[in-house]
Amino acid sequence: MATYITLANWTDQGVKTFADTTKRAVAAGEAIQQAGGRLVSTYWTLGPYDFVGVLELANDEAATAFALRLGAQGNIRTTTMRAFDASEMDAIIARATGG
Repeated sequence: MATYITLANWTDQGVKTFADTTKRAVAAGEAIQQAGGRLVSTYWTLGPYDFVGVLELANDEAATAFALRLGAQGNIRTTTMRAFDASEMDAIIARATGG
């Protein structure tokens, strides 16, 4: 499974229904499970982003499909980044250095 960090901001529609935000997070977790992935954690944040999510999905295509499905609901806009843990980074370094 690949790890992704999603940064999200409420849209005008999403902030109008902010009281449902935790319910929407549960629904997002269920949608990720249906796609074969896992919502590792969700945080509501202060600063330039309203939420941060850590998710695991099979690949970039699955992550993109999920982001599109989530965005189509109209409550948030997302920026999603692929994340690498230490062992994945070691493998990347080995590949880059010919080791």
